[in-house]
Amino acid sequence: MQLGRGNQASDRTFDIAWSGDVAVVGAGIVGLAVAREILRRRPELKLAVLDKEADIAQHQTGHNSGVIHSGIYYKPGSFKAKACVAGAARMYRFCEEREIPHQRCGKVIIATEEDELPRLYDLFERGQANGCPDLRVIDAGELKELEPHAAGIKALLSPNTGIVDYRSVARAYAEDILKSSGEIRPGHEVRALHQRQDGTVLETTGGYIQAKRVVTCGGLWADRVARLTGAPAEPRIVPFRGDYYVLRHDRRHLVRSNIYPVPDPQFPFLGVHLTPRINGDIWLGPNAVLAFARDGYRFRDISARDLRDMAMFGGFRRFARTNWRTGAEEMFRDLSRKRFLTSLQRYVPELRSDDLVPGPSGVRAQAMSDDGQLVDDFVFSEASGILHVRNAPSPAATSSLVIAEMVVDRFEQMDA
Repeated sequence: MQLGRGNQASDRTFDIAWSGDVAVVGAGIVGLAVAREILRRRPELKLAVLDKEADIAQHQTGHNSGVIHSGIYYKPGSFKAKACVAGAARMYRFCEEREIPHQRCGKVIIATEEDELPRLYDLFERGQANGCPDLRVIDAGELKELEPHAAGIKALLSPNTGIVDYRSVARAYAEDILKSSGEIRPGHEVRALHQRQDGTVLETTGGYIQAKRVVTCGGLWADRVARLTGAPAEPRIVPFRGDYYVLRHDRRHLVRSNIYPVPDPQFPFLGVHLTPRINGDIWLGPNAVLAFARDGYRFRDISARDLRDMAMFGGFRRFARTNWRTGAEEMFRDLSRKRFLTSLQRYVPELRSDDLVPGPSGVRAQAMSDDGQLVDDFVFSEASGILHVRNAPSPAATSSLVIAEMVVDRFEQMDA
């Protein structure tokens, strides 16, 4: 746990626009799930969710591939593993109860070369240890039955993997918050946090908000929000953009389920894959390239501040020196449809260049430590009456209901 000191302003007066018990900063899926869980436990509380954007779920929640992960990749016994397996079960149940469209379409992780087989079997053992339902390794023949247009020597089949539109899930969380008399206030970017004896005043672009307690779930800006109360600078957020192509509509028959590569254990991203969407589209990707802005969804989106912060951060420089070759390969693939297509053809050889239609992009908030390591665990900072969620790593959307319980447990302990 990391502790931070707040910005004390006990003798200053503010023109308060809203005052209540709890303010939650961030209307992504984690922030909304946390607010929902607080009100589920304490419906009498006066609560508001604040967000800088004009609507909820505008960043990572609304730009991901929409996969309900089953929990294969994570270290057995880790919170991430437990949260993913339990979170997937909860997510399916929530979607059924709320009649949110979803599909348990399954997933195959395909090995195309012999040297990938040890890693494939390691994933199988991890998944079994984590309690992923009905995992099994299949041969090339059974792979062809499930995915007639895919190629590989063996594959790991995960029938419990599914898909959903997480914007719809976020809207359902928001509906629950509003039904519990909570408020959602878009257009409230937090600029400063002033701690006083009677709580915290949040200085926002929508006015001054006063709350007895605060939880921040800032996502791509989590480190900057935490530093407003004097929390440690690290871990810092480094943005990585993932670009997708969309499969041409008349070629959708080439993909039935999620098709993934065997991941490289030296890199935290899962490699380009083929993902069905609830609306019938097939997304191809993403790659993983450094974004030039925290909300840099296009190659030409550049923030001088974000670039300066990365350049001055020793952890990023150390990471870049170690991983420059992989980063260059990802960037070349991002700029070359031919390279992107070649990566996909390893798993679906029938794909052609004109099958690929330029699609959407997402930006991942990757936490990074000062030694250049990518942080793959939860990180919190605490100040008086304030809990900062500094890192809620993937698969946060799948696990959001379980993560919310963990965050609120910690939040309640701050008063104990």
